[in-house]
Amino acid sequence: MYGGDEVSAIVVDLGSHTCKAGYAGEDAPKALFPSVVGAIDGMDIDDAANMEETKSNVVESDKEKAQRKLYVGSQALNFRCDQMEILSPIKDGIVADWDMVDNVWEHAFRNCLMIDPKEHPMLLAEPPLNTQTAERKGG
Repeated sequence: MYGGDEVSAIVVDLGSHTCKAGYAGEDAPKALFPSVVGAIDGMDIDDAANMEETKSNVVESDKEKAQRKLYVGSQALNFRCDQMEILSPIKDGIVADWDMVDNVWEHAFRNCLMIDPKEHPMLLAEPPLNTQTAERKGG
């Protein structure tokens, strides 16, 4: 748990093209990366062994751990893979896939800022065109 002024608040702004994350009160965000997710369906063991160098950027979906690998961040997405599909969690300013948004946020916390999100107060900005229906599905 956080306790008062000794722990800085984290601000994460998820946009249609870019995710920005950093500490409240600072002039610029600490992390700036594309807000897209690379997904590989039906990845076999040989393909997984070839992608060891991007292991820290791999996030496994809770629903499809054995069948789907998700890659977030510039380094993971720049690694060439023929089967990778690039997906955006935001379509036309509205959150379309909250599971992917969770993966983008997790990448920002764990890989970019290197923090435990449970230990910091948060401000998570969502797209301004998000509808109340879409908000209810995510919350």
